[in-house]
Amino acid sequence: MSIKAFLIIAGLFFLFFILTTWAIMNVAQKDFGSTGKKVFWWIVASIPFIGFLIYLMFGFRKGGKKVY
Repeated sequence: MSIKAFLIIAGLFFLFFILTTWAIMNVAQKDFGSTGKKVFWWIVASIPFIGFLIYLMFGFRKGGKKVY
């Protein structure tokens, strides 16, 4: 494998890692109305490569900000 191909693959993995981490942290910061819904979105957001896309399309606007 050439260094160029390695850097492209490594960059894509890093991008997907950052986006998945963001989705998981966003789920942790929101209130979805019940613990079951929060756990569901946490599991969805944790799916590698496509979980953050599913969460972004369907779950991002469902949760509200937590009020302390």
